[in-house]
Amino acid sequence: MTFLEPSTQSAAGYVPVVFTTPERRPLQAQLGRSGRSRMSRMMGVQLAAVGSYLPERIVPNEDLSDLGCDSEWIQRRTGICQRRRAAPDQATSDLAVLAAQRCLDNGETDVSEVDLLIVATMTPDHLSPSTACHVQRQLGCVAPAMDVSAACAGFMYALVTAGQFVRSGSSQCALVIGSEVMSRITNPSDVKTFPVFGDGAGAVLLRPTADTTKGLESYTLGAEGSSWQTLYIPAGGSRQALTPQSLMAGDQYLHMEGQSVFKWAVRSVTDSMNDCLEHARLSVDDIDLFILHQANIRILDAAISTFDIGAGKVFVNLNRYGNTSSASIPIVLDEARRSGALKPNSRAMLCGFGAGLTWGTAIVQL
Repeated sequence: MTFLEPSTQSAAGYVPVVFTTPERRPLQAQLGRSGRSRMSRMMGVQLAAVGSYLPERIVPNEDLSDLGCDSEWIQRRTGICQRRRAAPDQATSDLAVLAAQRCLDNGETDVSEVDLLIVATMTPDHLSPSTACHVQRQLGCVAPAMDVSAACAGFMYALVTAGQFVRSGSSQCALVIGSEVMSRITNPSDVKTFPVFGDGAGAVLLRPTADTTKGLESYTLGAEGSSWQTLYIPAGGSRQALTPQSLMAGDQYLHMEGQSVFKWAVRSVTDSMNDCLEHARLSVDDIDLFILHQANIRILDAAISTFDIGAGKVFVNLNRYGNTSSASIPIVLDEARRSGALKPNSRAMLCGFGAGLTWGTAIVQL
């Protein structure tokens, strides 16, 4: 486990970026639309258990040198030192099942109790059927199963969706999984994207609770579809079929406009976090741990700088796993709980953001 300590940033091997606090504007106003992001609250929902799975194969930066990727540049620009890679015979559903089984074990829950299964992923096993149906089959549970596709914000979308089922009484035991095999959709010849992403899966179990102090004290979900071309996979869907020409052009891989996405991410993270704090009438000091999508260390630096977050309150495992997209937040949740950084009855802020462009932020009372 690595905590981001301001006093050790220089020793961590990356160059800190100094951010000035931007003019405070609601997310939608920043993005050229009128009105505030919609804020909501959902109590009486308990995060009962967490679990995660990381593939065994570790790929350090040095192993990417043959691709023209400079180890020091990767670490300095992203904060990533290594990432995990799925085995050739492992698909997204396989990672999801292993994370789910660990989650169920940690929650002392039999799979027969699961009555809702939602998988967040941008790397599905197939376009059809859903990855969730593969997970349902492998787990052996009898439950409705569906995928949620919101890229790196996918887990937050899935968490809120499952929480609504639980809060309404439609589900008594919802299993929410973020699982990705990002190594299959990144181009090995693209030195700006290939080193950034890793493979992994994380899962949480949601249950109803009579304790109305537990749940999502404030949350917001949003999307800015007009910027979809800054982060997307051109070919493989109904808009553009996979052809020999598109394969030769590498259009089956993720394309990213790094600078545009970075600037947007900084704004979406800081504004959505501030919106949630204001809506819940809380301050930064009221949050025990910040769990942000592990995309780039400079985005995490931006949150620390803007909110003056205390040392040790932002959990970071980006250096070991890279960007695991929708899996990153539940993986951090599991590590934080196992390490003791996230204790029962504590309060955490979760924030995911990614392609779409999409974002989801919540303050969770555990």
